[in-house]
Amino acid sequence: MIEVLTEKCIGCGACLRACAYDAITLEDKLAVIDVDKCVLCGACVQACAFDAILIRKKSSHQVDKSAYKGIWVFAEQHRGVIAPVVYELLGKGRELADQMGEDLTAVLLGSGLEGMSSILISYGADQVIELDDPTLANFRDESYAKALSVLADKYKPSVILAGATVTGRSFIPRVAVQLHTGLTADCTGLEYDPETGNLMQTRPAFGGNIMATIVTANHRPQMATVRHKVMDPLMPDESRNGVVIQESVNLELDEEKTVFLGFEKEKTNLVNITEANIIVAGGRGIKDARNFAMIEELAEALDGAVGASRAAVDAEWIPYSHQVGQTGKTVKPNIYIAVGISGAIQHLAGMSSADYIIAINKDPDAPIFKVADLGIVGDLFEVLPQVIKRIKEIRR
Repeated sequence: MIEVLTEKCIGCGACLRACAYDAITLEDKLAVIDVDKCVLCGACVQACAFDAILIRKKSSHQVDKSAYKGIWVFAEQHRGVIAPVVYELLGKGRELADQMGEDLTAVLLGSGLEGMSSILISYGADQVIELDDPTLANFRDESYAKALSVLADKYKPSVILAGATVTGRSFIPRVAVQLHTGLTADCTGLEYDPETGNLMQTRPAFGGNIMATIVTANHRPQMATVRHKVMDPLMPDESRNGVVIQESVNLELDEEKTVFLGFEKEKTNLVNITEANIIVAGGRGIKDARNFAMIEELAEALDGAVGASRAAVDAEWIPYSHQVGQTGKTVKPNIYIAVGISGAIQHLAGMSSADYIIAINKDPDAPIFKVADLGIVGDLFEVLPQVIKRIKEIRR
């Protein structure tokens, strides 16, 4: 809550100028705060030279952190296929669990889950919690959030990890709210601090200009979503043994806010960029959707995938599923070819970990050249046809 200390306020108006939400007015030479407009940003507190505004945090119950044990990985699957990011999370989870001396658990939600638990165990899980329910056959935020929240309340894991996928980004924040804990989204690094027992969660901040390390010091579980292709999976060991726990949860909701209408697979023959070893990506310099045919032709010649910058996606030249960057997908191919992409920091955040980067741009000062291993300065409409022709000659 926020309050004005009337004995200290002199009505100078500094807080009014600092408030971006028009939540403060002066009445009888005293600041008055409209709590319906206030977002508790603290700007007025900093602006007040007389310490006349105070934000009080509501007291919350103390969490017994010793009651929370183990690391959970949400084992996202769709129609019987486990998401690749799950294997990466199990690899990192195995490392963290060994450091913490605790178990690694994969949590599998869905319907018709036969055969998947053994796969998860082979990739490092000590046990798998299965919730096989027809209600979970098709993903919906509310039902998945309730399922995971109820299970977490019962078993009390210390850490819950999930992929920063469309599914993970959609329902994991709901779980954090229901569990009254924090969530660090889009992590690129996870480390265990043995002195505090906290999980050090690292993610890009301020447009990728800095890396912020975040801890959930006072609440449990510690929750994070992790981007695909930033961690390494373990090699599967089919000889590993583990425990499979069959669970059931009452998934009836007080209010059905969404209805599943159907699933329509994207109609494309292009390779998924998150799994590709070679990616050819086009940006604003392509100038028109029709010119993406050259990008697709080069990608096909290289048995690669087609990527795009946000500018190209915003222009509706190519679907969002091909977007690379901070607001798109993180990729880690062997070769990344950036065509007509200037290299904004948001784009670099999604592809700079590629093993080898080739940039084609007519602007010699384009930021993309700072991260490129090979740069070609020239008109892409002249360079690209020659590159395509030469690659096709070599690969005949």
